[in-house]
Amino acid sequence: MKVKVNVQLKNGVLDPQGKAVHHALHSLGFDSVQGVRIGKQILLDIDESEDVEQSIKNMCEELLANTVIEDYEIEIEK
Repeated sequence: MKVKVNVQLKNGVLDPQGKAVHHALHSLGFDSVQGVRIGKQILLDIDESEDVEQSIKNMCEELLANTVIEDYEIEIEK
């Protein structure tokens, strides 16, 4: 089973990498860009089990995301 975990900074948390990309895009003439937020996507290939969703949530809470400053979304492809 394929699982995608998308992790991004929570609203209100400063994103210096996003700010730098935003500035660079404007420098290149892409003035229509209003804002940039940088995140990460983690792709997992795992064995199917009874409670795969809870298992993925536990992975996110314990390792994959810093839940103090980051939110995450889970997409499970069956």
